[in-house]
Amino acid sequence: MAETPKDTFVMAKNFDDIISLDPAEVFELSGGEVIANVYDRIMTHEAENTEKLVPGVAESYTVSDDGKTITLKIRPGLKFHSGNPLTAEDVAFSLQRVILLDKTPAFILSQFGWTKDNVKDLVKATDPSTVQLTITEDFSPTLVLNCLSAGVGSVVDKKLVLEHERDGDLGYEWLKTHSAGSGPFELKSWKPNETIVLEAFPGDRHGAPKVKRVVIRHVAEPAAQRLLLEKGDIDLARDLTTDQIQGIAGNKDIVIETHPKADLYYLALNQKDERLSNPKVRQAIRWLIDYQGMADTFLKGRFKVHQSFWPSGFEGSLTDTPFHLDVAKGKQLLAEAGYPDGFEVELDAANSSPQSDIAQSIQQTLGQAGIKAKIVSGDQKQVLTKYRSRQHQMLLLYWSPDYIDPHSNADSFARNPDNSDNASAAPLAWRNAWDIPEITKETDAAARERDPDKRLQMYIDLQKKLQEDSPFVILFQKVDQVARRANVTGFVSGASFDQVYYRLVSK
Repeated sequence: MAETPKDTFVMAKNFDDIISLDPAEVFELSGGEVIANVYDRIMTHEAENTEKLVPGVAESYTVSDDGKTITLKIRPGLKFHSGNPLTAEDVAFSLQRVILLDKTPAFILSQFGWTKDNVKDLVKATDPSTVQLTITEDFSPTLVLNCLSAGVGSVVDKKLVLEHERDGDLGYEWLKTHSAGSGPFELKSWKPNETIVLEAFPGDRHGAPKVKRVVIRHVAEPAAQRLLLEKGDIDLARDLTTDQIQGIAGNKDIVIETHPKADLYYLALNQKDERLSNPKVRQAIRWLIDYQGMADTFLKGRFKVHQSFWPSGFEGSLTDTPFHLDVAKGKQLLAEAGYPDGFEVELDAANSSPQSDIAQSIQQTLGQAGIKAKIVSGDQKQVLTKYRSRQHQMLLLYWSPDYIDPHSNADSFARNPDNSDNASAAPLAWRNAWDIPEITKETDAAARERDPDKRLQMYIDLQKKLQEDSPFVILFQKVDQVARRANVTGFVSGASFDQVYYRLVSK
């Protein structure tokens, strides 16, 4: 039996999605996970409790009476991996850099009114331990603080990064493949589609990690991951299929762990279709889906029933699941809507698992009440293109929040400021031609609400409204299963892709 070194955590995972490890650019799952372990963030969700937002590099914060200025106090004595001290100047530079580089995740910060022209005035260090942030948009300070816990809230070592600047790129070319952080681990090497090696940083503010090194091996095939795990060549496998998990269930040397994730699968009903815009039809469809049946069979271990637009595992989630398969109720509602014999409808779904399997189950149970759904399958890109141009009737897809605040999902499911075909914004509500001036106002009010508890309640109320009646039938929340050697403990995997932490792992 092979064995990995005692001071090294070896993990197998498919990480072919990484295109950069620069925190101003990372927006893929694997890259987000790596930088969460290499950088410390201004605000964060600690490994010990991934549900709660707490200060990170910032020790504390104050908010002005008008809610437009947030003053951050930076923890004293922090050091980067380079040995350079971490000051307010590094924090301000890190946020400015996200806006100036303007890569994919920049919108998380630019929504506060920050632009290339004004960011140096609106984000500034006023002394070595103080950063002042000014927002020009009407947003709750809580929303701003939540966004500072995203990858773009990572603090980079200004001095080190600028030593590698080329042609005014703010160190971008260099930082794509190197690190300049103060987190629990330092990036030693990244060989695309081969390995990532991280080395423990004893100066981490939480204390030194429990292992000296983390090695992530790129193993694309789940079957190969299983073999390596059974042989003891790796400590943990990330991408095993349901069948493989069941296959190793009896092995006393291996433990299976389950972690709820933030991805939601849902059925969308285009309100341009007069049948689907009938509230009784929308209601009927909710009772004509075998949620639990799917979760107990082909989705077992990979999904759990969830019926609201904000996932469980985060503050402000509505976890009630009132709907279940009730064909008689569905038939009655269809008859009341004027469709006693049902109708024919198209259902778009990607031709890959699990969408294709979910679509077939929905087709079968809708059919029991006379709704004849014709499955139109294509690749993910074809389904999305049709959806974005509002050409679908019914469509099955998934959604994941961009940052950990209920606004990230409410902004898309429960907000549609302009329902015209040429609207500039195209949230999910718009894609389904759901014209909701009142609900949009409520969503905007929640984004502005200053009282954190009241604000969370507003999102719960919005979820209840949409759960009862909307063009969205939310079906499932994704669940991650990892398989680890029995001697390995402390692997933390929160609901968001960038809440996977290695610093507590021990063997």
